[in-house]
Amino acid sequence: MKKRLLVIATMVLALLVFNSCAEEKTSQIQMVSKEEMKDIIKSDHTQLIDVRTIKEFEAGHIKGAQNIVYDEDFANKISQLDKQQPVAVYCHTGGRSAKCATILKEAGFEKIYDLEGGFEAWTYKDNLE
Repeated sequence: MKKRLLVIATMVLALLVFNSCAEEKTSQIQMVSKEEMKDIIKSDHTQLIDVRTIKEFEAGHIKGAQNIVYDEDFANKISQLDKQQPVAVYCHTGGRSAKCATILKEAGFEKIYDLEGGFEAWTYKDNLE
């Protein structure tokens, strides 16, 4: 009886340890500085998204960014993106990109970066189009 109880206790303990060590795959939104963003977008795998209006985008944007305007159809538009690849998002000052980051998270994107202060905070003139 004691042996059986010991085996059960060991199995329960092993199960608890296994569950606590298991990596949970949840989306996360990380606010990043302009310096961090500059390093992040150097990666070939990071999808850089400008959520400003077409007019704002055409007036200037970060090199490599694709314009996916934040509107009522945003959740549908992002279905073209790869959910397993990191996404870096920005708008003019940070309000719209925060909303978009939440939508990206709800859609199941694994890693989301949001530029703190938005395009207005971006000072790297050599990295603009």
